[in-house]
Amino acid sequence: MSPDQVTVVVPTYNELQNLEEIAAAVLAHGYRLTVVDDNSPDGTGALADELAGRHDRLSVIHRASKEGLGPAYAQAFSVLLEEGSSEVLVEMDADFSHDPADLPRLVEAVEAGADLAIGSRYVPGGSTPDWPLLRRLISRGGNLYARTMLGIPTKDATAGFRAFRSSALARLPFEKAEASGYGFQVEMAWRADQAGLRVVEVPIAFRDRTKGKSKMGLPIVIEAMRLVTVWGIGRIVGRSR
Repeated sequence: MSPDQVTVVVPTYNELQNLEEIAAAVLAHGYRLTVVDDNSPDGTGALADELAGRHDRLSVIHRASKEGLGPAYAQAFSVLLEEGSSEVLVEMDADFSHDPADLPRLVEAVEAGADLAIGSRYVPGGSTPDWPLLRRLISRGGNLYARTMLGIPTKDATAGFRAFRSSALARLPFEKAEASGYGFQVEMAWRADQAGLRVVEVPIAFRDRTKGKSKMGLPIVIEAMRLVTVWGIGRIVGRSR
């Protein structure tokens, strides 16, 4: 697979401090990059347009307002699958919590046969070196809850660094996803399992951002927990009938 058959999708909201550097790191691999900006008031969208003018492998999708991670990815997936030029579509954060140096390993996992390769903190070799103990416990607990409620084997269902085989992604109902925050990642891991896709987890080190402000907040956590609970109860009730 040639590098230009891989498109990395990076949603942004107020990522002016990170965008140019993350774009350079992605493009250095020869991959394509699609920036999905939710009308950032700090000028991220304008910078993305400027970069697109300089790099023919960089495109920009502008959204009217801040609607969350899930809708941003869903719109980008729809556009890119319709274009049909990418064999692999990658999700990645803009803040360097996902190391661009790990991109080839995710792509290689898809080339080796995976339909979905997840950059995982919770398989051997994965880590969260910057996290305090409480945050690690909360994250691991949330993943255990999702795994138990949804009956999926994925150790890091909340992970946002992942590569999809385009033909496999087209089989998933991402446009109808209920979650708008990081629950979207759980939902897609669950839907992938339901669809019988081959999912592999590739160990990564997940580091905290050093520039800009995190978008994670209590409403996003509540949404994910609520939806996982609803989906899990529905699965259990349906299985018992």
